[in-house]
Amino acid sequence: MKLRFLLLTLFFSVALLAQNGTVTGTILDKEFNNEPLPFANIVIKGTKQGASTDENGKYSISLKPGNYTLVIGYLGYETKEIPFTIKANEKKVINHTLEASGVQLQDVVIVQTVSKEKESALLQEQQKAVEIKQSIGAEEISKKGISDVAAAVAKTSGISKQEGSSDIFVRGLGDRYNSTTMNGLPLPSNNPSTKNMSLDVFSTDIVEYIGIDKTFNYKNYGDFAGANVDIVSKTYKGSGMIEVGSGMNANSNAISQRKFYLQDGPNFHGFSNEPIPNDPLSGYNFTTSWDKQAATPVGSSLYLRGGDSYSVGSNGKLSLFLNASFDNGYNFKEGIRRGGVSVQSIAKKDFFRKAYEYQTSSNAMANLNYKINSNHNIKWNTMYINSTSQKHEEFTGVIDIFDAAPDGGGFLRRSTFERTSLLINQLLGNHTFSDRINFDWGLSYNMMNNLIPDRMQNTFVPLDNDNPNTSPLIVSNLNQSDNHRFYQDMTDDEVAGNFTLSYKFGKTADDTYKGKFIAGYSARYKEINFDATQLNFRINSQEIIDINNIDGYFNQNSYNLNYFTIQTFRGNQFAPNALEPQNYNGQQIVSAGFGAIEYQFTPKLFVIAGFRSEYIIQDIFYNTSLKTGKKLSDTMEYLPSLTAKYEVNEKQNIKLAASKTYTLPQFKERAPFLFEEVGQSYIGNENLYSSTDYNFDLKWEYFPKNGEVVSFTGFGKYIQNPINQATIASATNDISWVNSGERAIGLGLEGELRKNIISRENNTTGEKTNLGFGLNVSYLYTTQDLDSEKVIRENPGMNVVFTNQDSRLTGASDLLVNSDISFNKEFKNNKSLTATLAGGYFSDRIYALGVTGKGDLVDSEVITLDFILKYNVNKNIAFGLSAKNLTDPTIERNQQGANDGGTQRPDVVVDSYKKGRNFSLSMKYSF
Repeated sequence: MKLRFLLLTLFFSVALLAQNGTVTGTILDKEFNNEPLPFANIVIKGTKQGASTDENGKYSISLKPGNYTLVIGYLGYETKEIPFTIKANEKKVINHTLEASGVQLQDVVIVQTVSKEKESALLQEQQKAVEIKQSIGAEEISKKGISDVAAAVAKTSGISKQEGSSDIFVRGLGDRYNSTTMNGLPLPSNNPSTKNMSLDVFSTDIVEYIGIDKTFNYKNYGDFAGANVDIVSKTYKGSGMIEVGSGMNANSNAISQRKFYLQDGPNFHGFSNEPIPNDPLSGYNFTTSWDKQAATPVGSSLYLRGGDSYSVGSNGKLSLFLNASFDNGYNFKEGIRRGGVSVQSIAKKDFFRKAYEYQTSSNAMANLNYKINSNHNIKWNTMYINSTSQKHEEFTGVIDIFDAAPDGGGFLRRSTFERTSLLINQLLGNHTFSDRINFDWGLSYNMMNNLIPDRMQNTFVPLDNDNPNTSPLIVSNLNQSDNHRFYQDMTDDEVAGNFTLSYKFGKTADDTYKGKFIAGYSARYKEINFDATQLNFRINSQEIIDINNIDGYFNQNSYNLNYFTIQTFRGNQFAPNALEPQNYNGQQIVSAGFGAIEYQFTPKLFVIAGFRSEYIIQDIFYNTSLKTGKKLSDTMEYLPSLTAKYEVNEKQNIKLAASKTYTLPQFKERAPFLFEEVGQSYIGNENLYSSTDYNFDLKWEYFPKNGEVVSFTGFGKYIQNPINQATIASATNDISWVNSGERAIGLGLEGELRKNIISRENNTTGEKTNLGFGLNVSYLYTTQDLDSEKVIRENPGMNVVFTNQDSRLTGASDLLVNSDISFNKEFKNNKSLTATLAGGYFSDRIYALGVTGKGDLVDSEVITLDFILKYNVNKNIAFGLSAKNLTDPTIERNQQGANDGGTQRPDVVVDSYKKGRNFSLSMKYSF
């Protein structure tokens, strides 16, 4: 009887099920070129039945026959209601493409929401893209407690950041081989020494995600071999929001000092510019003090941001996002600083250095997005950044073993304030004229101003060199620049534009297209101007000095007594052009046309064949203490590229990329201008010329689950006529730039793993628990030939003698490792906890090539460890705690010992210090 009842029940259940129909389909994302939209919410209106789209944007719901309304929603996007009727055993297909909207979702139960800033969304985009691409989004940036873009980029595979500078190295290739864009449009440099904008001036508060292309894309400029870093600014898509936050930070080294010192002049907020005084040569007319000023080394931060969206007409949406922030911080470093090391491993300069540092960053951004309708969108983005660095350095010891304080006791002090102001203006548009034709365009106008106002330097030596530790100090008169004030003003204005038209062809039965034609034009016009004036105090009377009262010597009374006179490199007050600044200026014009064909040969094979041609003008004019003249150059570059993807299955891809690119020298590297630092001078080389680069990548990637990836990439670089820094034979061992040999080669392997170790969800309470692990490892082999004869032949009057016939690339670590483990717990009532432990490692790398029998300058390996904790009390209040650089490693640079007549000389430490541990506490409130 029971068996009969069970069989009867089963029969009716199957019969009932057989009468059901199924509604299924694919949801696409209009904002991301109609890519599949994962985790969209599909709800049957008036019921509790629903589903979420999978990683491929697909969904399926079983329903009894009847009339229904399908509600499709996604946080920050439109809500679409589609009425339909379904019959017994019918399979109803409903596809839809969602568009961004400022209207909150209504009548939809939000099962799961995902932002485009999330790791999972970026991995989904990476999986679907034909190109080899990598991104780090706002979610990952937040988890790792990253405050600036440079640190964020350095968390990705194959990329490291040079300690003590803003330079990043991609697969061993430094600043000159990389490029930086914002929303696809180029950015100017903020430093005469570099090609790219310092990424650490960009706060991650304004970032939606950072795209890192290590393979050449035909839409990017061809001055590329390492990576293009594209900063994608936030675009607000939701309802009204206001958020305010503040924080405090401290560096363990800085707060351990009894007193913390900075120079006089720059203010707390960093909006300072101390101009050259009127008539500076005929009297002492300076208003700022030479004496150091005490400061309290506790940093702070404050930000205010908000956004809202508004309906415009029946189809339009206007979205506004505003952000304003201020951050500052203090650091202290002390340790060895040596220079001019000889073949016998003897340092000409031997100091103990103390460095007090203070940085500020002020950011303001306004972003306006106007969606005219589903086919037309215009975006305006403007940003102002004011970034400053203030450094007060004190050097004690041997200034020069031949002339100044040869037995120690010398004192050299330099105070430098550097300020960069950047104004970015961008207008971008996207227009869909039909399901086949799309037009994208962008225009930008950027203005950059880099100032070093009133850099101060003093040099003092013992009165009695035989008793350096007990003798009083007197003002040094060895060199007229030993005591000086320096003023630098650099501007870099740039206009750029991108225009791309695409046409789809090869329509298939399911209304998709196999191919696409792309044609476009891009251009950029850069105008750069660099002025520098150094006021040197020529010492006529070496008086005893009190280092705590330098104003007691450098004043109007001492000037009247002829203790010193003031002059520039061009002469004193009687020279007619004495105050004419040393200058170089130039223009760079790049005009490019490009085209490509994208085609899907099979359901699994996708290919992009691209071509780009660029006409490049780089003219430079200079008037310096060394030389007056000009250098004009123009070249035509033809740059083919090939990209392919083979989908092994739904979770695995094999991707390939090959291209030809080039590398331009920078203006500073070509201008015969002498840049002087403590212990080292740099001079430009007007005969420098471009390198040619050939690039190849092969990548396998596997996406086991949402938010997870395993990938391996093999890559190769071949560079003809590479550019390197080299020491030239001169009285001061100046460093210049040369095309150092015929070729350089880089071969490497990168691996990346992101894995969810624990992922749980309580469907009743909505609580979630996740424990994730990330690891990326890069191994790199590089070699380049070094040809002294080639350098001397191409640069008359320059004498460069390399120690070795071949070498690794400068800046290239053999091994790079980044890893993190993150725990996330979401509680009821909008409470959540995130804790992340992140570490990094890079092996030894060459800083500068060895010359005249000496070995290379090498930066030693470094291990770092950071801990970040964030707690959301509720939907309004959140707290954060971070502890960075917990290992506090010694940062060390060594001059490798030479083989001196069969005797191996020892290595010499030329730079050594610890950065200290950094701690911060933050709070935010959302309205």
